[in-house]
Amino acid sequence: MFRKVLIANRGEIAVRIIRACRELGVRCVAVYSTADRNSLHAQIADEAVCIGPPATKDSYLNMNAIIQAALNTGAEAIHPGFGFLSENSDFARLCEDNGIVFIGPSYNSIDMLGNKAAAKETMAAAGVPVIPGTKGAVKSLKEAKEFADKAGYPVLVKASAGGGGRGIRRVDAPEELEPQIIAAQQEAKNFFGDDSVYIEKFLINPHHVEIQIMADKHGNYIYLGERDCSMQRRNQKVLEECPSPIVDEALRKRMGQAAITAAKECGYYNAGTIEFLVDDNRDFYFMEMNTRIQVEHPITEEVTGFDLVKAQIEVAAGMSLSVTQNDIKLRGHAIECRINAENPELDFRPSPGTITDLYMPGGPGIRIDGAVFQGYTITPYYDSMISKLIAHGSDRQDAINKMAWALSEFLVRGVDTNIDFQLSLIRNPDFKEGNYDIGFLGRYMEEYKKK
Repeated sequence: MFRKVLIANRGEIAVRIIRACRELGVRCVAVYSTADRNSLHAQIADEAVCIGPPATKDSYLNMNAIIQAALNTGAEAIHPGFGFLSENSDFARLCEDNGIVFIGPSYNSIDMLGNKAAAKETMAAAGVPVIPGTKGAVKSLKEAKEFADKAGYPVLVKASAGGGGRGIRRVDAPEELEPQIIAAQQEAKNFFGDDSVYIEKFLINPHHVEIQIMADKHGNYIYLGERDCSMQRRNQKVLEECPSPIVDEALRKRMGQAAITAAKECGYYNAGTIEFLVDDNRDFYFMEMNTRIQVEHPITEEVTGFDLVKAQIEVAAGMSLSVTQNDIKLRGHAIECRINAENPELDFRPSPGTITDLYMPGGPGIRIDGAVFQGYTITPYYDSMISKLIAHGSDRQDAINKMAWALSEFLVRGVDTNIDFQLSLIRNPDFKEGNYDIGFLGRYMEEYKKK
């Protein structure tokens, strides 16, 4: 096991990794920008190093500063968390070049899966069902038009190097295709430095269901059930649950085996998530693979009893998985609500500011993954997450009941939040019945604005 790990991230995921290190007896190094000088992760780590000013390009995306911090403090490994450099193959390669273990997959696997168009081709070759789309990035408007005409509208234009809902445009008619391609390319260039896009058939209102996998460096693979992430606005997740209300044991096994096939095809190890779209016929299609820990990983941990972050560190240190597939049993149901500093009534406008009063709920089946405290200032430089609120119950209704009272008790003053919005969502009759899809939240927002 490592003696010291550097966490190349901030906020609640940095705190989560620090706690996992504590349990493993590993010392941890936090890095922080000047805007995060008083943040929780910088305060509770064994050591903390300032790596630059607030702008992410000068701090949390500054590879050389992070590598130097690891070398100066004697950290043997770096955990990238999610976002920032977590899926950057150049950073994973830089770690290796400096004798530092990257806690994640190999840079070769990241390269294979980071480009979503290329990843689809890899999955199709391995026999994993994929959404019909162009073979790789489109090279001309003519090629795009030919595919769209053949597949039928609507189609999606998607950034090859995309993520977080960026660089995605829906096209409903031929005359919209060219301007939407140009818009997607511009956004992709701005956010990812890569303006290549591909096109795929748009499945109308499917479910977004993802399979969590874990693999070690000795050829052992397991899948840990699924998460339903269909509650999205503008391709960004708001609420997740595990297991999915539309997945039965037979479908779970089929999807799990497809996910393992996908991982093996890439020589993958460590934690990864394969995202699928599931239609009304319960047919599923590969969408993309995230080569990192996911924001919503706690609901899988609650239902399986398996600590994903600790396993990430153990696998990176060369240890074998502590469990086999037969050991993985789903127990009960878990729901996660992302509590953000934002105003749903103003199109979810971020609400930076200082938290003047704070009470976070507890009690049976309630878990909080967060990094804020009373007096904490949410800056405009990073995402506006306050915490993740997780409810685990004996079944889905029990989890819903727990989440409802936990949201009712959650108190944050000084900034706007989406707590009331999440509560209204949990109480919605269609949600309670599991009667929702990836387009549900867009339709629900129209009702919510009228209240």
